Amino acid sequence: MMNIDRDVLIIGASAAGLSVAEALRRGGHRGRLTLIDAETHFPYDRPPLSKQLLSGAWDASKVALRSHDALSALESELLLGDRAEHLETAALSVRTASGRILTADAIVLATGVTPRCLPGSDDISGVHVLRSLDHAAQLHQRLRPGRRLVVVGNGVMGSEVAATASAMGVNVSLTGKASTPMAPQLGSFASSLLAAEHKAAGIRLYGDVGVENLVVRGGSVEGVALSSGEVLPADDAVVAIGSEPATNWLSNSGLSLDDGIVCDSFCRAAPNIWAVGDVARWNHPVLGSLRLENRTNAAEQALAVAADILGNGEPYAPIPYFWTDQHGLRIQVHGTIPADARLQVTDGDVTSGRFVAIAMTPEEDRPVAVLGWGMPKQTRARRAELQTANSVAL
Repeated sequence: MMNIDRDVLIIGASAAGLSVAEALRRGGHRGRLTLIDAETHFPYDRPPLSKQLLSGAWDASKVALRSHDALSALESELLLGDRAEHLETAALSVRTASGRILTADAIVLATGVTPRCLPGSDDISGVHVLRSLDHAAQLHQRLRPGRRLVVVGNGVMGSEVAATASAMGVNVSLTGKASTPMAPQLGSFASSLLAAEHKAAGIRLYGDVGVENLVVRGGSVEGVALSSGEVLPADDAVVAIGSEPATNWLSNSGLSLDDGIVCDSFCRAAPNIWAVGDVARWNHPVLGSLRLENRTNAAEQALAVAADILGNGEPYAPIPYFWTDQHGLRIQVHGTIPADARLQVTDGDVTSGRFVAIAMTPEEDRPVAVLGWGMPKQTRARRAELQTANSVAL
């Protein structure tokens, strides 16, 4: 039975929350629809923050997720600059920082994540995280040719920032606990290829190290001291050491919290309450408990949540996917690449810098992922051939 007249409240108006709202309206929803977000900006996309916006190739207007006309067409109430502070699960109500009490028949939690910071770094000039539009704008103003930037964290975000800043003429050092950039996401072979790209761009790599402390003079960062004993001089430091699901405000809600909002396979956290996007840890029917932080999942999971609110939901069972743009390359991964995976090239050639490969498990020699290196169209075609151990439907 379709539930098209329910009042729906969405906490978080970024990609996941906005996509839920749009999918509801496309599905015939005609009830009251309210979105609330702590940010004062209209909904914007986050992947360009570490690339096009940081480099200055785009201005802020180009990262807007939708035009004002498109937002108006949703016939929803968009409340910006007001943070959700408490959820009453039984009453289906939310109290905000301004004192608003918002009630609904269905609530969607799309609060995303907050960046991890180095202890004691909050008031140090020149130390940055990169999670918001304002963060990207502030960092862009400081990155100039010849400046010295140390990026702490060699995962996806850190690697993207390093690549972008290097192309701007900045002297970049990239540090991290992984031996090579993005090794947990790409596996050892592809990560070594990315390391070669970074080195060719002049980025200095420091792997298998942590940060001992920041070197500060006069309230400004002057260097980054590594656990290896080396001190890297810095005019600026970007901290990209991961993020935490934004769930602190839910600590007294009665919801189950465990590195995210714990949900069932339909992304339901409690009766008439759903979670979506980076903050959601749901029970994948094949892969088990899973939380994904990427733009693709935000959009796809939003469709699943909207369908369930409308009464025609199904268990959400995607093949994990992410992409990153670095050094003029689009790198894509469908599935999950084990560190010791064997790569079987199916298209292109590794030496040419453009290829597609299937990742095989060394024990069972079965395909578990598709890696695309500068060949987006061919990568998508190979995705259709991917079969996981439990035959996840594509």
